[in-house]
Amino acid sequence: MKATSNRAADTSGVHLWLVLWKAFRAMEAQAGRSIAGLGLCQSDFGVMEALSHKGPLPVKALGEKVLLTSGSMTAAIDRLERRGWVARGDDPRDRRSRIVRLTPEGRKTIQVLFRTHERDMEQAAARLSLSERAELMRLLRKAGNRQ
Repeated sequence: MKATSNRAADTSGVHLWLVLWKAFRAMEAQAGRSIAGLGLCQSDFGVMEALSHKGPLPVKALGEKVLLTSGSMTAAIDRLERRGWVARGDDPRDRRSRIVRLTPEGRKTIQVLFRTHERDMEQAAARLSLSERAELMRLLRKAGNRQ
């Protein structure tokens, strides 16, 4: 049963989910086009972006940051290693763990690629003022922190 017949005033949980889903899909499509235009897949871009902003990370922690399974992480790191953009090494604190880091070439590459992606995503968010963006992020964090 629908909460209200006036669509503009529909604040039901189902309608909220639908609006969020459509907004997410629009932003996701723009991000996908942007990243594809850079010549990378989203997994590889996510790994490089995370390493650029967080520094060297253990493979497991990196996978958690970019939401990739162990197998997908291995494949992404292999692809990026072949391009000379990342390197794996031993973790001096844990012999069972491997650390992934950007190479100097990888750091230069992601800095250039990220500037283009950042510009593309600014265009995707251009309809919202800075204060609207801040409020939207606050509300989304509030909605997402329900435990």
